[in-house]
Amino acid sequence: MTTSAQLRAALVDGLTGGDAVDDPAWRAAALAVPRELFVGSFFAAVPGSNPTAYRPVHRTDPGWLEQVYSNETLVTQLDGRTRPEDVAEGAVIGTPSSSSTLPSLVLRMWHQLGAETGHRVLEIGTGTGYSTALGAHRLGDANLTSIEYDPAVGATAAAAIKAAGFAPRLVIGDGLLGDPDGGEYDRLIATCAVRYLPPRWLHQVKPGGVILATLSGWGLGFGLVRLVVTAPGEGTGLFMPGYTSFMIARPHDRPPRQSLSLLPGDERPSRIDPEVIGTWTGSWVAQLAAPSAERMGAGGHQILSDVATGSQARTMPDPDGGWAVVQRGPLRLWDQVENAVEAWQRAGEPHQEGFGMTVSAAGQRVWVGSADGPGWNLPI
Repeated sequence: MTTSAQLRAALVDGLTGGDAVDDPAWRAAALAVPRELFVGSFFAAVPGSNPTAYRPVHRTDPGWLEQVYSNETLVTQLDGRTRPEDVAEGAVIGTPSSSSTLPSLVLRMWHQLGAETGHRVLEIGTGTGYSTALGAHRLGDANLTSIEYDPAVGATAAAAIKAAGFAPRLVIGDGLLGDPDGGEYDRLIATCAVRYLPPRWLHQVKPGGVILATLSGWGLGFGLVRLVVTAPGEGTGLFMPGYTSFMIARPHDRPPRQSLSLLPGDERPSRIDPEVIGTWTGSWVAQLAAPSAERMGAGGHQILSDVATGSQARTMPDPDGGWAVVQRGPLRLWDQVENAVEAWQRAGEPHQEGFGMTVSAAGQRVWVGSADGPGWNLPI
């Protein structure tokens, strides 16, 4: 057995609990697909750097193959353009824009999708091609179409997929618009986050089919939903347990803005501890309540800035105890967040798996507890 095969086996055998690969077909795929074909070089974060700096890691570096087979997400592009090969020496500061997702999450999502032999699957976000190759191994080339937004990323992935011995249908384009040739799919899986489920997805997945996608936004909250399409353009589903996050699809990313100036406004006591919106589910709830707001800050010092209206909210500890909030603009962002957080707290503060989603002609609504419980409309 080669070193690569030994490392693959060790990786798969090391996945336990909810990450264990129990399905023989997916286990065979994980053991067969060499991840190093899809991650020639990658970026590693420089410990302690602020803002985060990244140094390139190349095939010739000691321990490269062992790092490839770690259960970690490996960043392969920064700022939509910078590759590890572009950095001659030292480190570079940037925002990750493409990566090879940690293998346990890739395999878990394929399992959650419930794709079976004979199913036609549409994958949104080819990325490095590793997930695509796993899907092609399990489902067959003819049953898998994968769409990549970035032409350079897509070309690199196509070469790696071919080198691995697979030939699924690969498309360069905006995956949020679905398959440009149309078609009817049994399953759709997204390896990028979206602010809402694009309508074409809901029409290209047949009734009874499944969409698995991560909802996110500009407030740093994430929720992985498994939605069953009930009719063209309609569906219902529940959010999955665990902690799933992806880079947001570029067409759904926050528009550019100038540096933020904190302006005076109306001050009052806050009814909630601002730190709650810095937690995993608290940030998700706040984002649902203020979907066009960008969240910054930390702890008791939280800042919300609404991209569409310029509205602001910022919190701070009150010297006399508790917290104060200053708000300005047409939207009272903190009022919206307080109401949502209190509704979530009354429901028992469930993790994302306590939430569900309903899609109908009236819109896309995320709710907590039950479909007739407290809910929030997504920004379509």
